[in-house]
Amino acid sequence: MSVCLPRGVRRASVALLVTLLWLHTGSRAQEGELDKSPPKGMTPEQAIQRFTAKEKEWKNVRQQYIFRQTVKQLALDGESELGEYRQVADISYRDGKRVKQVVFSPLASISMSKEDIDDLESRSSFTISQDELSEYALLYIGQQKMDELHCYVFDVAPKRIEKGKRYFQGRIWVDDQDFQIVKNTGKSEPDIKIMKKKRLEENLFPRFTTWREQIDGKYWFPTFSSADDTLHFNRSDIRIKQTLKFTNYQRVSSTTQAQEKSIKP
Repeated sequence: MSVCLPRGVRRASVALLVTLLWLHTGSRAQEGELDKSPPKGMTPEQAIQRFTAKEKEWKNVRQQYIFRQTVKQLALDGESELGEYRQVADISYRDGKRVKQVVFSPLASISMSKEDIDDLESRSSFTISQDELSEYALLYIGQQKMDELHCYVFDVAPKRIEKGKRYFQGRIWVDDQDFQIVKNTGKSEPDIKIMKKKRLEENLFPRFTTWREQIDGKYWFPTFSSADDTLHFNRSDIRIKQTLKFTNYQRVSSTTQAQEKSIKP
């Protein structure tokens, strides 16, 4: 997030507003103690190969679904609101590309860069499939329970940072039965700091956590993501609160997708 804010933005107490705005029905999963023993009946490398293969399978299946995406973000200075960004959109896939149809988008009172919006919309679907495995270093941490799920835990970091590309750095939890990611926590990298005309332009990104839920009894899809982090800019500290909700997952047939494509002018 950048700190370029429009003039005259309101600065009011938002304690009650924050409570109502960011309240999410249903509690998040409870974590058990971390067990550092190796995976059951396999090496960490074999576990990585199994879940990255399953994540590649999920990426292909994901393109057969439509869903609603609801995004809310607040920038705060203490208890005073600096700005807000909100958007509701319906998401689908066509020819392998993500398609967004905005259904609600009030005028934002905070500046959002292209990277801010791209990260918000793509980080929830973060995956390390076999296609992305060469870009990341994975370190096996151990085993941990998430409510009733038993998970393998890995730390993830990009092997290198290429100009113009975005990466995830943090931790992922992989269900040891379905071998799919069920939770990830970390941040998007890299933060952006550029000198322009002797002035430092900064675009920093908050830490977040995303949870997945099983849809249609087989694959795990992101349903909720949140962030509450203070970004330390050169001139000031800005607290960022975000929620992303993903609802109304519906599987559509290839015939339906073909019909939608054919009626477009």
